[in-house]
Amino acid sequence: MRRTHMTKIVATLGPSSSSGDKIRTLFEAGVDVFRLNFSHGSHDDHRQSIAAIRSIEQAAKRPIAIMMDLQGPKLRVGDFAKGAALLEPGQSFRFDMDSAPGDADRVSLLHKEIFAALEPGSDLLVNDGKIRLKVTDCGKDFADAQVVIGGEISNHKGVNVPGVVLPLSSLTNKDRKDMQFGLDHGVDWVALSFIQRPEDLAEARRLIGGRAPILTKLEKPAAIDRLDEIIELSDAVMVARGDLGVEMPPEDVPVLQRRILRACRQTGKPVIVATQMLESMIQSPQPTRAEASDVATAVYDGADAVMLSAETAAGKYPVESVKMMNRIVERVERDSVWRSTMDANHPEPEATSADAISAAARQIAHTLSAAAIVTYTTSGSTTLRAARERPDVPIIGLTPNQGTARRLAIVWGVHSIYTSDANDFEDMTSKAGQHAYYDGIAHPGERIIITAGVPFGTPGATNLIRIARVDDWSQEAESRLL
Repeated sequence: MRRTHMTKIVATLGPSSSSGDKIRTLFEAGVDVFRLNFSHGSHDDHRQSIAAIRSIEQAAKRPIAIMMDLQGPKLRVGDFAKGAALLEPGQSFRFDMDSAPGDADRVSLLHKEIFAALEPGSDLLVNDGKIRLKVTDCGKDFADAQVVIGGEISNHKGVNVPGVVLPLSSLTNKDRKDMQFGLDHGVDWVALSFIQRPEDLAEARRLIGGRAPILTKLEKPAAIDRLDEIIELSDAVMVARGDLGVEMPPEDVPVLQRRILRACRQTGKPVIVATQMLESMIQSPQPTRAEASDVATAVYDGADAVMLSAETAAGKYPVESVKMMNRIVERVERDSVWRSTMDANHPEPEATSADAISAAARQIAHTLSAAAIVTYTTSGSTTLRAARERPDVPIIGLTPNQGTARRLAIVWGVHSIYTSDANDFEDMTSKAGQHAYYDGIAHPGERIIITAGVPFGTPGATNLIRIARVDDWSQEAESRLL
């Protein structure tokens, strides 16, 4: 099954999309990556989803990526005696370590790390920023604050502390257990929440032990302050605009989104734009025109992938949301302005053979009107460098590593294929042509551009580029690929 979009689609699974049939329908509608949100659902729920995805993958003979999204250290208030309380602007309110039910004057906030980092003048945001308070006095187990923007505060609402780096580990005990479960069940990406500094990635990297790459969610202003370091230490990045938009002025978020996309493109790291992309489709079968423009903007800016959250996890129209996102992506990618934007923003290649060959492959493919660029890769790094060039033809990523094939499903323009490595030059050309033909990307007589490394099968040894024509492969040749 060949996709016709270059920008990949990520969909979140949940109550609206948990059955095997619904997951299959979402995949057929255009999903390349399925996100499992470990803030919700049991391990048994996620186990069933993973099994369903792998069954679909086997039937479709197309690698599908599974992303586990860890909850992270989400800070929440405790319970209220009446379930909620109304806070009026100007009133005083206390957060403390007393677990007794709260009322209109106080509530528990059982996170001593917050109190250790607060000081008078600090802002506290509750319920996704709908309620804002300013700290007037604080100690090791309390914070007195004045309500700036009031509203109803209820049980377990989230708390954000903008502008403050909290002395918290990015991994909770729950995250560690969830991570082990996910790795044991073969997830392809581990997404880390609420990263504040580069050091937060070290513990996760050690625990994962190379079993999956790390996708860093950028949702804290403190992370933006050290953006280049965090991107360098990550394998991929997500612009998580929900929490990022809570702690920063809304007008800053589009500017940061473009800055993050540009930085990731420069380093060749995949980047996802996420949150509220087609938000109204949770309840409506059609998006707003502003939402369609939001998705289009991410595509024009060169995002590797765009993501649906509640639209597919809990909305009324999960399949329609994917179809709509796919339609928007494909429409933008037919626009000559999109292509000229991609061509005008090629980052300078680094002084490596892989970058030199990737840049040359893009130029040759364009000059010769080739049907595809074919990369042989073990770790995926060669294909990532090819995708960084944003060529005007698909990238076929051939790899003998099934995990690599799945991970590449998140990368812009890549049609990944799990296959045996080439034995020699003749086998390299033959295998590349057969796969390009069999998957409907190239027709007999069309050229393909092949990049590989010699000796074959040596990771990180891309040092060869070859121009080849696709032969009219017989049914016997096709059958060897099945």
